[in-house]
Amino acid sequence: MFGIINLPAFIVAGLLLIFTPGADTMYILGRSIAQGKKAGIYSVLGIVTGSLIHTTFAAFGLSLIIARSAMAFDIIKYAGAVYLAYLGVKMLLSKPMSDLELNTNRINSHKLYISGILTNLLNPKVILFYLVFLPQFVKTSEAHNPVPFLILGIMFIIPGTLWCITLAVFAAKLADKIKKSGKVSSWLSRVTGGVFIGLGLKLALLAKK
Repeated sequence: MFGIINLPAFIVAGLLLIFTPGADTMYILGRSIAQGKKAGIYSVLGIVTGSLIHTTFAAFGLSLIIARSAMAFDIIKYAGAVYLAYLGVKMLLSKPMSDLELNTNRINSHKLYISGILTNLLNPKVILFYLVFLPQFVKTSEAHNPVPFLILGIMFIIPGTLWCITLAVFAAKLADKIKKSGKVSSWLSRVTGGVFIGLGLKLALLAKK
């Protein structure tokens, strides 16, 4: 139907991939733990928007063009690495927020949303994922039809969104319980900053296969 094949296998494989921690998961957890539930949820929305854009690119063949270009691949890879490192350094140097600040305009929803989009879009590994994963479940005769790619992408994104929101909420609640002092809050921010820098380094070392 709609040019899709092996749908049960796609669902099982998709759920396994969703539950396997990746860069996006670590980013969402980091934001939720360091800055609270609101920051985590807006980060999820940004990641989801990025995933929808990746799905659209894959459906219309734009991701393939990027993947085939070594220069484009490297530009995106290093831009993503620098951006993650920038976020990490920013968190390392930031002052811990109080509970009052976490629930006021100190949390910039727009910036968090855009940051989530950029983190996802500037990860060439995600581009390669959509190019390798989705086509396995599309009939060869429908390879140039964007509809099955869009349907599969949305089917993958919906449960992924629910899972990430769940993680963000629980991570924020857990962090709230252990944030009893400014020292703990500061420590969490610095650990999160270190994680972001680590993700940036990992992305920079990503080799095109």
